[in-house]
Amino acid sequence: MLTDTHTHMDNQAFAEDREAALARAYDNGVTRMINIGFNRETIPTSLQLAEQYDWIYSTVGWHPQDAIDMKAGDLDWIESLCRHPKVVAIGEIGLDYYWDTSPKDVQDRVFRGQIRLARKVGLPISIHNREAHGDIVRILREEKAEDVGGVMHCFSGSWETAKLCLDMNFYISFGGPVTFKNARQPKEVLARVPLDRVLIETDAPYLTPHPLRGKRNETSYVRLVAESAADIVGLPLEQFADVTTANAKRLFRLP
Repeated sequence: MLTDTHTHMDNQAFAEDREAALARAYDNGVTRMINIGFNRETIPTSLQLAEQYDWIYSTVGWHPQDAIDMKAGDLDWIESLCRHPKVVAIGEIGLDYYWDTSPKDVQDRVFRGQIRLARKVGLPISIHNREAHGDIVRILREEKAEDVGGVMHCFSGSWETAKLCLDMNFYISFGGPVTFKNARQPKEVLARVPLDRVLIETDAPYLTPHPLRGKRNETSYVRLVAESAADIVGLPLEQFADVTTANAKRLFRLP
């Protein structure tokens, strides 16, 4: 019983075989998935997917790479969608200092606005963090994000950063990189995170796990992530799958 807590199965990469890819996921034991709506284009398609399948849920939020495109009224639109029965979190939101697509001050403003919205509506948040560990932690603390908690999506930071996030009521999610042979830090962090705070994901169609690197990722491959992660923490796959699914159900309040 696996749960992919961060995927983009509405992406155009699945335009030709989306239904088959979702069937593969279900056949591989994926009983729940959280699809990410992260800008003006993907929020409607993510919600449409969640409405179509009873085992798929959606987030709504504004990605930091697209922060420059956020217009007046978009935050109100996101707030109105938080009442949708299949919306389980606000995200993915955060900071991205790798891609130079939105100025840092704009990312900061958009990030803070969505944390405040999450606290207003009582939903957890899904955090995108690329090369911005210190500012992410500082803003989460300043905006009292621990009131709602959430998940550090595809965590890439140190154990010290993970500990600060855990202290603020966040779960730590691991994806394809934890399967990579040369990815020492994610493995070391995973081994130290309390089991009741671990989540798994694919981030499909990106970050395909070993041994399929270079191919399109899809939600069915969360099983490969689970197999590697279970080995790292020293649990049988079935037990690890049950634990991480229970964690996802608790965080996102899934039935």
